[in-house]
Amino acid sequence: MKLLKVSIAAAAAVVLSVTASACGGDGGDGGTGGGKKVAVGIKYDQPGIGLKTPDGKYTGFDVDVATYVAKQLGYQPDQIEWKEAKSADRETLLQRGDVDFIAASYSITPERQEKVDFAGPYFLAHQDIMTRADDDSITKPADLNDKRLCSVTGSTSAQNVKTKLAPKAQLQEYGGYSECLTGLENQVIDALTTDDAILAGYAAQPEFKDKFKLGGFKLSNENYGVGVKKGSELQGKINAALEKMVADGSWDKAVKANFGEANYKNEPAPKIGNIVS
Repeated sequence: MKLLKVSIAAAAAVVLSVTASACGGDGGDGGTGGGKKVAVGIKYDQPGIGLKTPDGKYTGFDVDVATYVAKQLGYQPDQIEWKEAKSADRETLLQRGDVDFIAASYSITPERQEKVDFAGPYFLAHQDIMTRADDDSITKPADLNDKRLCSVTGSTSAQNVKTKLAPKAQLQEYGGYSECLTGLENQVIDALTTDDAILAGYAAQPEFKDKFKLGGFKLSNENYGVGVKKGSELQGKINAALEKMVADGSWDKAVKANFGEANYKNEPAPKIGNIVS
């Protein structure tokens, strides 16, 4: 009888062990690298920031940041599951647990901080505009009034235009910046507005050389942070990873690799927790 009891207990332990392993899931292990995968949200259509290439590769500054952070959390590049994080979907992706963290030109704002937590900031950008190279009609923000202006649904740039910069602008909000760029190239719109880092990424592409120009307006401060689910312990771990990235020179290397061709004059790496208003 004693032998039977021991056998039953051993069998139960095996079942529990197998069940626990099966419930591990992708990511969601507190950033220890114990899970098979870590799900990371990035942009797919922002050259220089986050871009999915036709051959299925991922490039850009945010991709480099996310890859570095993931490694510090215990994940190798082949353990990263990249997911598209459009501007309007980012909070939902985090709240539903579809991704473990998001690095997608994600500006830290009080409204967003009510829904998700942020590590960082890890980059300071400024809202700017981009026009066709031969268009000299927009020399100051007020010139945007009555112009056909494009931005992306859910972005802070769109809200800034509506409330502060050019309330009479004919604002058109598209799903992605690539759609805005097509409209600008085809003269369907007059200007595209978003962060200067994003615009510099587009302008640096060989196919757009000499077609567009940046206005040089510093219309706002955009503090890029890494978004995580509210209350996630990943926030502190990612902050530590970002500090290390700056200290060991990897941050500067990533900036040069992704923005160097556009001669983009970036701000120095911000200090963790220092939100520039």
